[in-house]
Amino acid sequence: MDTHRMTPGPGPLLSVVERIEQAPQADALIGGLRKAVRALPLGPARDLLHGRQLGHPAHPLLVQVPIGTWLSATVLDLLPGRRRRGAAPVLVGVGLAAAAPAAAAGWADWAELPPEQARTGLVHALANTAGVALYASSLYARTRGRDLRGRALALAGLAVVGAGGALGGHLAFRQAAGANHAEQVGHRVRDGWRHLGPVADFPVGRAALARVDGVDVLVVREEDGTVRALADRCSHMGGPLSEGELEDGCVRCPWHGSLFRLADGWNLEGPATAPQPAFETRVVAGRVEARLIRRHQPHRRGREPATA
Repeated sequence: MDTHRMTPGPGPLLSVVERIEQAPQADALIGGLRKAVRALPLGPARDLLHGRQLGHPAHPLLVQVPIGTWLSATVLDLLPGRRRRGAAPVLVGVGLAAAAPAAAAGWADWAELPPEQARTGLVHALANTAGVALYASSLYARTRGRDLRGRALALAGLAVVGAGGALGGHLAFRQAAGANHAEQVGHRVRDGWRHLGPVADFPVGRAALARVDGVDVLVVREEDGTVRALADRCSHMGGPLSEGELEDGCVRCPWHGSLFRLADGWNLEGPATAPQPAFETRVVAGRVEARLIRRHQPHRRGREPATA
């Protein structure tokens, strides 16, 4: 008997989460919430919430404070002695204060997710909102001298926040929300100069598409003859940059609006938090060649002379 055929598939918990991913019932609500979050006049603060300056999403970092303080409060609640438990309300309050920026960062990221991730993210947010409500009720009960009720509400809050955190883990690691979707380029493209195609295949001032070692590459030939090349799939969610708009030496992703500099792939505007893999280029005998820039290597000053 083939024992592999008898191995069970997804367990009950994973099955529930997968049903959440595929359930379209909340899509209308998601669409309205997405528009509302995108319409907020956040300005440069939006990139801060995305974590562009960090190089990765800020939300996972910010949630450490409320989770850590609430878990610490529970530990103190379970210890004997009123003196130790007296510090628990302070920790609950700190966690409630820290939950606000963590939630703001989460909503900013959530508004740029595709449907399956957005559905999971909505339930994740609702669970965390319920957890915040329970901890707020716990703090209120403690200030009224109802210590036992406050501790019970905090335990319930920790359980709900834990469930929300599990969904957040599924969102990040199973559904790859917030991951760098261009990371594999450096592992697939071999070192050295690679052929892109004849210069004539790349019209001046327009985005064109080439392929290197199985990786799609955006190619733009500028008016002075300089050829720019970036990995085509956006680091945020894999959008095709070759279908985006060219703006003053940059390209804007058509899916979620991230802006990348063509010269070096640097992400100037989010929601992308990782730069785009970029290529050095040269023209040899009328053909364009490209070499992937390895960002961990020392920067090469200047460019190798192009040969017509």
